Amino acid sequence: MTLVTKAPVPNIDHWPERVDMAAAFRWTARLGMAEAVANHFSLSVDATGRRFLINPDGRHFARMRASDLLLLDADDPATMDRPDAPDPTAWGLHGAIHRRVPHAVCVMHVHSIHATVLAILQDSRLPPVDQNAAMFFNRQVVDDAYGGMALGDEAERCAALLSDPGVHTMIMGCHGVLVIGRTVAEAFNRLYYFERAAETYVRALQTGRPLRLMPDEVAEKTAREWEDYGSFAQKHLSELKAILDDEGSRYAE
Repeated sequence: MTLVTKAPVPNIDHWPERVDMAAAFRWTARLGMAEAVANHFSLSVDATGRRFLINPDGRHFARMRASDLLLLDADDPATMDRPDAPDPTAWGLHGAIHRRVPHAVCVMHVHSIHATVLAILQDSRLPPVDQNAAMFFNRQVVDDAYGGMALGDEAERCAALLSDPGVHTMIMGCHGVLVIGRTVAEAFNRLYYFERAAETYVRALQTGRPLRLMPDEVAEKTAREWEDYGSFAQKHLSELKAILDDEGSRYAE
């Protein structure tokens, strides 16, 4: 495991979770998957799933620190009246998900290039064209009813699409991608691999040549093997944190 050299900031709860989130934000920016000061990640920190950490409004992913994250209550109607109120679409979408989908512990939403290219195709499904894409076989849902920014009823509609515990990835038509996981490491690993798989698929389509698809039974077998692949996701995040630590990054402040 990576040893974070920075001491926890006094009087801030959920420090290890904050550090993991900050590392995920920074690495997402490094991969070019962040967009301006938009997009958002959240992590529930109580048994109900309704209290959650989320990035503050207007902060670039590349500058995120553990102490910057807001702690919100999905049931608090006064959230947007706070002096440090989150981005309205972040509150709308993530608040709705944490109210309605208790198994969505960590939620990550981006407009990364290749995932968004996939999201604007008439058929936005990611087929099992390779081992990475097979991770998402029968575990994705396509939102083909985009109705504007994730505010109010639109946010509630999106959240409802994640009600099936077997689904961990939502391809948001005309929008981007959203993944959920039981931990920061699991959600980030899925986000990373979805973008990789989407890029491979998009590049394959560009050749104009017929694609080789896995048979359904092989794709399902591979998806289950991914799910049983030990502590791979945690090892992935731990290595990214080690690199940030070696570089003297301020993410863990």
